[in-house]
Amino acid sequence: MTEKTNAKEETQAIENRGSNRSHRPDSTAFKNFIGSNWGPRPAGPDRQEVADYLPARHARAAAPFAGERLVVPAGPLKVRNNDCDYRFRAHSAFAHLTGLGAELEPDAVLVFDPQADGSHQAVFFFKPRAPRDSEEFYADARYGEFWVGARMSLEEMSVFTGLECAHIDTLRERLATDNAPLRVIREADPAMTALVDELRAESNATRPTADDDALLEHLSEIRLCKDAYEVKQMELAVEATHAGFDQIIKELPRAINHWRGERVVEGAFGARAREEGNGLGYDTIAASGNHANTLHWINNNGPVNEGDLILVDAGVEVDSLYTADITRTLPVNGKFTEVQAKIYQAVLDACEAALVAANRPGCRFREVHEAAMEVIAARLEEWGILPVPKEESLLPTGQQHRRWMPHGTSHHLGLDVHDCAQARREMYVDAVLEPGMCFTIEPGLYFRADDLAVPEEFRGIGVRIEDDIIVNADGSVTRISENIPRTIADIEAWMQRVQNS
Repeated sequence: MTEKTNAKEETQAIENRGSNRSHRPDSTAFKNFIGSNWGPRPAGPDRQEVADYLPARHARAAAPFAGERLVVPAGPLKVRNNDCDYRFRAHSAFAHLTGLGAELEPDAVLVFDPQADGSHQAVFFFKPRAPRDSEEFYADARYGEFWVGARMSLEEMSVFTGLECAHIDTLRERLATDNAPLRVIREADPAMTALVDELRAESNATRPTADDDALLEHLSEIRLCKDAYEVKQMELAVEATHAGFDQIIKELPRAINHWRGERVVEGAFGARAREEGNGLGYDTIAASGNHANTLHWINNNGPVNEGDLILVDAGVEVDSLYTADITRTLPVNGKFTEVQAKIYQAVLDACEAALVAANRPGCRFREVHEAAMEVIAARLEEWGILPVPKEESLLPTGQQHRRWMPHGTSHHLGLDVHDCAQARREMYVDAVLEPGMCFTIEPGLYFRADDLAVPEEFRGIGVRIEDDIIVNADGSVTRISENIPRTIADIEAWMQRVQNS
């Protein structure tokens, strides 16, 4: 009986069994030895460039919420499998308001403390590094310096960000202070959301969940117009993406001879994305032949055949977490056929019409799409494909042309590839274009291999051209991806130049 009881007591909880593979020493002699005889630490980081832009962002972020405490978490690490995590990527609202990019500070939280004058003080809560004589230093796989490298101290983080910094262990006390109403970005970190809900339940500062949605909406909308630092980051992301497309073109001959050539293309771009930036802004679409007619083709497991077009939708996310979003449709062998060129030119003309519309004073976001659709519908009518006159198709009650162009022409771009997605309609699709707005122009034509409504020679061809646009201070727009070739002649010359270099 005693033996059975002891066996039951010694049964290891399943959540603790990951340590079974550990051979970590636990002697006092080891602990004393590993914590001693370390040299001085190197100098801490300099102030990051973006720190100068944060006060203005903070003022805009907190302005509607006088007297309330705002909680903006970075988010936790996410498990990939067992005890292995995905690379960390902070919630975009947190990245925007702290300027922290790359893989910095999982579990950190930015808090806007309400002040008596109605303003807010931003305080950054995070877990600083532990001393070298602590067990965390060598034993903590999540935070320990031996495992993940040296974290910043409170003082170093304050210099780096320009923010007041505090230990994450003091967060609960700060959030409970004076029973100020709380709002939190609920989707960012389940643990922080649970803490806020717990504190609400304990106090008289209870707020309905809907108020949290208002915070998320507002922090999305303040990103609609980029500041000068953000524009610079977008330009860097486009430049890095150009390098990625150069690498794709270099690898295309190898892709043709590979049983999964689309993966060769995907890998070529992904390698440059890690070399030049933080990584991919989103999963690369490398869609050869008929796969181009699946709008979000990310399986990338097909061959790349001589004579086909390959549609590549890809973007590098730079270390600041801003991403480009570029699509180029390339002839695999370097030359467009007559039919391919015919379809490609129609899409290119739609791109140009959309850019002209965006340059008109007072242009609304939705009018960029409408301008592109005018061209698409006209070309389909000219080819005898459209079953009704283009004027009828362009009416809300028609839209037959959308069979071959079912997605929107534009979306905002920035920290997210589909940035500011929580913004209200009147601030997004119905809004007048304003300085600092960054968005895509990306019409396409998609003729599926099984589409009996189009000529046989069109079937299996899909074309999309996507560029990144910034609205300038004077209201004009600039295609910041202008240097990535896009006309038929320029693409053919580009491919020849890169492959012969």
